[in-house]
Amino acid sequence: MKLLVFGLLLGLLAQQVAAQSPLNPLLKRELDSIHTVDQRWRMMLFDQRIARRPDSLARALGVTRESLGDYVPLQLLQTDSTNLTRIKAILKQYGYPGKSLVGEPANETAWLVIQHSDAIDQYLPLIKKAAGKGELPFYLYAQMLDRQLMRTGKEQLYGTQAMGYNITNPATGRREAQRPFVWPIKDADAVNARRRQAGFSTTVEQNAAVLGIPYRVVTLKEVEKMPKN
Repeated sequence: MKLLVFGLLLGLLAQQVAAQSPLNPLLKRELDSIHTVDQRWRMMLFDQRIARRPDSLARALGVTRESLGDYVPLQLLQTDSTNLTRIKAILKQYGYPGKSLVGEPANETAWLVIQHSDAIDQYLPLIKKAAGKGELPFYLYAQMLDRQLMRTGKEQLYGTQAMGYNITNPATGRREAQRPFVWPIKDADAVNARRRQAGFSTTVEQNAAVLGIPYRVVTLKEVEKMPKN
């Protein structure tokens, strides 16, 4: 009897290990590498721990401090283009590389690359399908949907996207950033209920705070009147 129970336990353990192991470890490793590259240049731009040390960053990259402002964004654009080309090929070969194929968090890499691209409208249905099957967290699909809605001038649903316009200062002739804001939300009073249903762990107010933006309800009509020159 003890041997039978022990055998059953081993069988269950083997099933759990198999369920946790990606079916395609080579693809998982490639996606992990793509994710790392995707984040590398963004960290240099947006991580204040790095941005506050421009001299050290310039030395590490082998460029002058004065050229950093052009060099890093250019590398980011080139990396995004290369990553998108590869992800498109992966999607064509495998469909969406979800949790059952590559495990977690590698299942989020294709989403990340598309989210940083101009190809959202092309792949949004595929992302929705993957999220519906549990291959990808639904809240990631929600973020992508919000971004596509914002790009097309429509109200977002989950309050994940923010916008900030640059305008030309007539006194100096220089482009200056205006205060960013959370893009208009459809039925803003119910947004936190939608966020909970989609799997977000924060409210729209908390998310805005993480972005460093005081949350306020903005309408599309207000956006239309904002200076954008």
